[in-house]
Formats: sequence, C-alpha cells, structure tokens
Amino acid sequence: MLLVMLAVFGLTSCANLVSGLTAKMADDLAYTILNSDDLETVREGVPAYLLLIDSFLRRSPDNENLLLAASSLNGSFSVFAEEERARLLTAKSLAYALKAACISNKRLCNFRSLGFQEYRAVVDKMRIADLPVAYATGVAWAGWIQANSGDLSAIAELAKVRHLMERVIVLDETWENGGPHLYMGALETIFPAAMGGHPEKGREYFEKALELSQGKYLMTKVIYAEQYARLVFDKEIHDRLLNEVVSADPVVEGMTLTNKLAQLRAKELLASSDDYF
Repeated sequence: MLLVMLAVFGLTSCANLVSGLTAKMADDLAYTILNSDDLETVREGVPAYLLLIDSFLRRSPDNENLLLAASSLNGSFSVFAEEERARLLTAKSLAYALKAACISNKRLCNFRSLGFQEYRAVVDKMRIADLPVAYATGVAWAGWIQANSGDLSAIAELAKVRHLMERVIVLDETWENGGPHLYMGALETIFPAAMGGHPEKGREYFEKALELSQGKYLMTKVIYAEQYARLVFDKEIHDRLLNEVVSADPVVEGMTLTNKLAQLRAKELLASSDDYF
C-alpha cells in the first residue's frame, strides 16, 4: 500500500512544485491529473508527462524543483505499473529525490549511505527549509522499499525512512495534509506487535492523519483498514472505514484521482472481508 500512497501525496507535491516552472503547460497537466476521475486515461497519459519532465531535466539537470517534480511523478505512476517496471520507476524516483536533496542542502549529499547514528545526526539538523526535499525523499524511499520488499537489504532501510518522517512531523506535522502521519501509521503497522510492529501507535498516526486532512483523503481510511484493522483482526473498524470510503463523494479539489483509486481498493477489500475475518 505504500506504492498507492505515492499516488496520494506524490502527485500533490508535483502540482505544487511544477507551478514554479516557466512551462505553464506542465502545471496545467499536473492539475488535470490530480482532478481527473478517469483512471484509465491517467494510466495511458502519464508516460507522456514523464517524458516531458525528462526533457526539461535534460536542459536543466540541476533544477531542484524539476528533480522533485520528476521524483513525484515517477513514484506516483509506479502504482499503475507491473512489478518489474515499478522497481525501475521507484528507483528513478528515489534517485531524483536524493539529487534534489543534495542540491538543496550539501549536508544531505550521500546521507542515505551513512551509518544510522551519523544519518540520524544529519536528519536531526534539518530545518523548515528542508521540508520539501525531506518529505519527497521519504516518499520516494518508502516506495522504493515497497517495490523491493523481497530484498532484505531494502527492508533494512526502513528505520532511516521512519526517522526521516519523524523529523518532518517535528518540523510541520500538517505538511501535505498530514501525509507524514499517514506514512508513519503505515510504517508502524507493517509487522504485528510480536514481530516488532507497533499497531496501536500506528492507529494514533492514522487518526491524526484523518484529523489533519479532515477526512478528505479517502486513501487514508483504506490504508488504515488494510494495514491496521486487518493486522489486529478488527472487522468492525475495517468494514466501517471502507464503507465510509465507498459512500463518500470522491470529487475533492486536488484529490479526485486518488479518491477514485481509494474507492476501487475499498471495494476489493470489502469483497474479501468475510473470508479474511
């Protein structure tokens, strides 16, 4: 579900970042994608947008805003891709985000490869100005890990992503409508308590994300249901959240596309609810 989350927050970031570019067409495309209720058209059309952003980067390879927009879009489109292509797209997304982070703050150059103690010291020094690259890197990194979930070396990097998102929350917990809380909720509910997970802590993060987004991001409830309710075998919470998603109006400024994705996933989860519980 972390890949699906990229569609929620990655495209939003893309719209915000691309708006600073001279190419107004790019901004209009991002806006159109976010507000589309036609998933198939988006699936078929976004590859052309990827090429557009890459063409901008060819001319301006060190443009931080372009790199972040490219990272967001590549990560977002991975939700529509097959497994092998998703790995390629998320790797590209992470590479763009890390390059943007380095351009933004020299302390962040190669910080991914640091030992955890050194890494934590660098992250703890991040300030408000670092929020765009910090959040974008965390989103891209989480997506890359999910796409490579069969690789133990990738899973080992989860602690670094978690600490990065924790720092974003310290700096501004409302960032991207509470997106960092949603990510933290997902990270805390990957494993059951017996295997080192923290389901109840995850639930608190999910509730905070719902509060900060005023319940408008329907994907929050879907991930809450799939990752928390199924983990602790709570059918009442699971079905209540998903039924709320299915019955909600998905048309919300800047969220329509992801809300439609959320409703599709909610119907799939409800269809298997009785068998699962």
